[in-house]
Amino acid sequence: MADEKKGSLSGLTDNEAKEFHAIFMTSFVVFLVIAIVAHILAWQWRPWMPGANGYVSMVDGVKAAVSSFLPYVYMA
Repeated sequence: MADEKKGSLSGLTDNEAKEFHAIFMTSFVVFLVIAIVAHILAWQWRPWMPGANGYVSMVDGVKAAVSSFLPYVYMA
């Protein structure tokens, strides 16, 4: 019975497992780089930690967006 289990649990050969691992690691690194760039861009757009004025600038931005959007809603 021990002689029948020569392969791995996944059923892949060593070469197939190495190829899968290489593709997986490449995909993971590409995803990680994209995520890091997205987080840096989001941080530049709006920092997650409030500054000296707190989140006042965020509230002002929301008020400006709502006041510029509402006239188009009531026109319809």
